[in-house]
Amino acid sequence: MDEIAVLTERAAETYVAAAGFRVGPVGRVGVELEYPVRDPRAPLARPSIARLVEATSGLSDPLPGGGRITIEPGGQLEISSAVGASLLDCVEATRADLALARSALAADGLLLDGTGFDAHRRPELITTHPRYVALADYHSRSGGKGLAVMCNSASVQVCLDSGDDSDGWSGYQMRWWLADAIGPVLLAAFANSPRRVRGTRWVSYRQALRFGTDATRTRAPRRTGDPRADWARYALRANVTMIAEPEPAPWQVATGLTMRSWLRGHGPREATLEDLERHLGTLVPPVRPRGYLEFRMIDQQPGDGWVVPLAVVTALLDDPIAADAAAAATEHLRSPLRRHRDWLAAARDGLADPQLAAAALTCFTAAASALDRRGAGRRVRRAVETFIERYVARGACPADDPVPPAAFTEPALG
Repeated sequence: MDEIAVLTERAAETYVAAAGFRVGPVGRVGVELEYPVRDPRAPLARPSIARLVEATSGLSDPLPGGGRITIEPGGQLEISSAVGASLLDCVEATRADLALARSALAADGLLLDGTGFDAHRRPELITTHPRYVALADYHSRSGGKGLAVMCNSASVQVCLDSGDDSDGWSGYQMRWWLADAIGPVLLAAFANSPRRVRGTRWVSYRQALRFGTDATRTRAPRRTGDPRADWARYALRANVTMIAEPEPAPWQVATGLTMRSWLRGHGPREATLEDLERHLGTLVPPVRPRGYLEFRMIDQQPGDGWVVPLAVVTALLDDPIAADAAAAATEHLRSPLRRHRDWLAAARDGLADPQLAAAALTCFTAAASALDRRGAGRRVRRAVETFIERYVARGACPADDPVPPAAFTEPALG
């Protein structure tokens, strides 16, 4: 093995800290849209990768708006937008790309299902990629929750710049803090995967399932005041899920090995930068710093509902007045002793939780005002206003809308 490629623990810490938060001006916006794909003529069947590839083969790569299509391990289709110079740029380009993808799939009798969790088909891995096979094997050791997340969940992932070196709301330290503080509010307001398990109703079963898997990789990192140090500590303490091997050998599935232990020589071989990058890609806290801030707690929305979380998150992070309001509204979420309880309450109760409901109304109202100030466009503003009227002002979320009964028994959370 090339000794230059081998990592020391100190080098890994330095790399993770720097790579997690790339410093620079704010304003750019991106979004990743995941969807379960369904054939209404065979609702319990799971379209193959070959069929999905063939259905979208006539589309350019990248799409005209700059987005790219990938296929997730359970056959979910994901559109990753190009980085927009503004919210409106991102919305318009993504809306056009999504329309093309929907049209191409419809020609083959397929549709995109705007829900956070596919409750009608049993989880099934349809890829043979060694990364996903290893990850599925890793999750199988602790029950079926991880496979369900991999194969049946879908989200709206909002991506914003980390921030600069300033002390204000454009600085990466304050943006990281605010992203974490408003996270439970966003989870509760956009919950769209309701399920009842063992007598408990969850409005975001997708996120509840994720929290029910490996806590070292799914819970929010602790905040001590230094985002880079906090993230490096979290990443190196997290369990390693896979160790790549040269083809055609299957990848190893680690057991109880943290990245820090591997770097200290306790793994099957010395760790490299490629191993570290692969490990970072398996970490799924509600907000993940990947050079930019990636909001992962938001369930997929019906129709073009993805526009609303994209607009709200952007407004709250990028507009100083809205950020001030959101910070004040989430003051009760600052205690380290309450943080995971607040995340669980958001996934379970949504805006039926009075404190989350009050915070959400303040945050969404502030976001709507910011969008008006920042020229977000009439359609975007109207979408947010309609969401506030239909859900937030009533203490409700999309999960409270009527849904068809599930067709299989979900993995238990206990």
